[in-house]
Amino acid sequence: MDLIDWNDFARVELRVGRVLSAEPFLQARKPAYVLQVDFGDGIGVRKSSAQITAHYRPDDLVGRLVVGVVNFPKKQIGPLMSECLVTGFHDADGNVALCVPDRDVPLGAKLL
Repeated sequence: MDLIDWNDFARVELRVGRVLSAEPFLQARKPAYVLQVDFGDGIGVRKSSAQITAHYRPDDLVGRLVVGVVNFPKKQIGPLMSECLVTGFHDADGNVALCVPDRDVPLGAKLL
């Protein structure tokens, strides 16, 4: 494991957003959804491709809070320009479970 210092960690903008929409990403090589996530004033709505189809259905995602990295460069994923990275953890089967706050917090709140 490579060690980082506090300044390295502080540069990563991990922010809370609310999923506004989730649609199947039919052009993706691996099953995924296209998420529209609202990170609040100052950041706004960002698109993301998320390989979270094993544990979540689109209707279950709308309205949920998620944690996303909002200061990565945009990334072209097939026809989609991904604007943030929604975070999660691999379970024992290799499927992604979302990283989420356990309480309601303001949109755009930064992980400390």
